[in-house]
Amino acid sequence: MITAAILHSPDKAFERTLRHFVGLPLVEKVIVVGGGPLPFSSPKCERLRGESFLAGRTLDALLERVRTGYLLLLFTQGGEVRPGPGAVERLLAVAETTGAGVVYPDYSEEGEAGRPDGGLRYAHPLNDYQEGSIRDDFDFGCLMLFSVRACRKALKKYGPIPHVKGAGLYDLRLKVSVGHELFHLCEPLYTFIVPVSGAGRETLFDYVDPRNRDIQKEMEAAATRHLKNVGAWLRPRFMDVPRCKEDFPVCASVVIPVRNRVRTVAEAVESALSQETDFSFNVIVVDNHSTDGTTRVLSGLARRHSILKHLVPGRTDLSIGGCWNQAVYSEHCGRYAVQLDSDDLYSGPHTLQKVVGMFQGGDYAMVIGSYTLVDAGLSVMPPGLVDHREWTERNGRNNALRINGLGAPRAFDAALFRRVGGLLNVGYGEDYEMALRLSRRYRIGRIYESIYLCRRWEGNTDAAPSIEEKNRNDAFKDQVRTLEMRARRRMNGSE
Repeated sequence: MITAAILHSPDKAFERTLRHFVGLPLVEKVIVVGGGPLPFSSPKCERLRGESFLAGRTLDALLERVRTGYLLLLFTQGGEVRPGPGAVERLLAVAETTGAGVVYPDYSEEGEAGRPDGGLRYAHPLNDYQEGSIRDDFDFGCLMLFSVRACRKALKKYGPIPHVKGAGLYDLRLKVSVGHELFHLCEPLYTFIVPVSGAGRETLFDYVDPRNRDIQKEMEAAATRHLKNVGAWLRPRFMDVPRCKEDFPVCASVVIPVRNRVRTVAEAVESALSQETDFSFNVIVVDNHSTDGTTRVLSGLARRHSILKHLVPGRTDLSIGGCWNQAVYSEHCGRYAVQLDSDDLYSGPHTLQKVVGMFQGGDYAMVIGSYTLVDAGLSVMPPGLVDHREWTERNGRNNALRINGLGAPRAFDAALFRRVGGLLNVGYGEDYEMALRLSRRYRIGRIYESIYLCRRWEGNTDAAPSIEEKNRNDAFKDQVRTLEMRARRRMNGSE
């Protein structure tokens, strides 16, 4: 038998979900968290005062109430969760077979919201949980079956869930994950009926919204405890950046990898060319065999501006990281290599001066700025300024394992970039991987004022990814974190 728990909601979808699970033979009781009248009475239903499953006190109270071996948490997000035939029996059997701390299955979705082709029913696969899946927005879907024994064992060993508002569930699953598997069952065991509003379960920039900073501090504290528990936390001690022994033709290079951005690349290049500095610089555009007229635009600009270096790689198997390597390893590269995406802009003529000034004023392997999110017409979009003020010298490189990005523009000490082997030849997360790798040993400099305009438009690589594309991207970054955590444990002598 299992105990199910669901957050109260006044909508009809909540009532339908509640009826589904109350009617299941293996569900001994359903605990409804929160206030408000129940839509019907049932001897299986219990009430529990509480805010949400994210609150530490609510989870504590839930675990105290449970007398069964398993606790099933239901996350409805305003929609209906409809279990498939034999779904709970299958979940329970897998939990018993694997001894996992958590089992979470794939599911299907119904409703036009979120479906580009207007389909009414479609699969929603999830990712396997890895050691490095410690980001706080990992998608477990709408059902998580917890082993109560595993929860109590983890909390006894690693301490109780803190009385936090938004990081309670995150803290619990991290503690459970240390000694128990979080098992992904690759079977669609239920259907999520998407609400008419189409409200998503997360948005791309939720984690950097200033309104969420208090919750983010709670999440950081939970992640830090976890890294200490597994031996991957790094003390705030840094190596000096190796002295540069190479000669460079200029002080700085703006690096722009591009493929088929005829609509925006000229603006990006002109933004770079207009920089006002007290040092020499150039602009290196790596044109990855564009076919839409981008090459013609860049050739024309290069004829008019001698500091613009238009490179076309000799090979055709390069992604964004490979194009960056072409630029930084080229004879044209300056002492510092500064990022500018082909559809973005520097926020003014002094961006490059500020980035290089940060390098020259401190011992940094990398400098990362802050950006403002804008639309295609450069109007500010929510959340506006993204400054990643959660970064601190004491704990920034640890907290970086929890979040999905670190800011823009990214800039590198080119000599060190070459020394460590450059970026991975991939088109997503290549700079994040390098930042983690460099921060393992060296300081990262931060600029908290907006020096960059990040343009969101339909041509962005990540503008409308499919579920499968998003899963691949997320799994790649989780693997990057897994490898980095292992490297840090070795450095600490914990592995």
